[in-house]
Amino acid sequence: MRRVGIITTLSMLLLALSASVALAAVTITPANAPSGTHLQSGAIGCTVGDDGLTVTCTAFELAGVGNTNAFVSLSASYSAIIDCRNHGGNVVESHETTFSATNEGTLRPTRNGRLRVAVRSVSPDLDLAEPCPNPNWTPEFHAGSPTLDSWSYTLTFAGFTGAYITIT
Repeated sequence: MRRVGIITTLSMLLLALSASVALAAVTITPANAPSGTHLQSGAIGCTVGDDGLTVTCTAFELAGVGNTNAFVSLSASYSAIIDCRNHGGNVVESHETTFSATNEGTLRPTRNGRLRVAVRSVSPDLDLAEPCPNPNWTPEFHAGSPTLDSWSYTLTFAGFTGAYITIT
């Protein structure tokens, strides 16, 4: 009986993990990379955290890229209600806003035509949202806010018009 419980638990865990990974669609376009580019190590993918707000993309290494640089970008769009508090602690205004968080940079290959891609992550930041109209008021996210509206991850090689890796 105990064995059945363990098997059931492991099956449910596997189902939950595969369901969360299935939400991210990975597209690799070989025509948008130097000839011979291939995954050397790691796994290409992104997940949305348990908070439903943080997007994290895994580290991996590509080989066969020669001396070609790449640009990697992770961006997420959020919507939120911002409450503005005065010095007395009262909410004096609430307003809806949208904002984006990005994590991007240029990657340069190391020796032997290998390109190491580090973990990238974004999450909502109150500093990116529309501020309160009065600088003496303190902004804060309203309860149940913000929400993740969309996100995308791309890796584009220099000299190519489209992305080699696209994850949404």
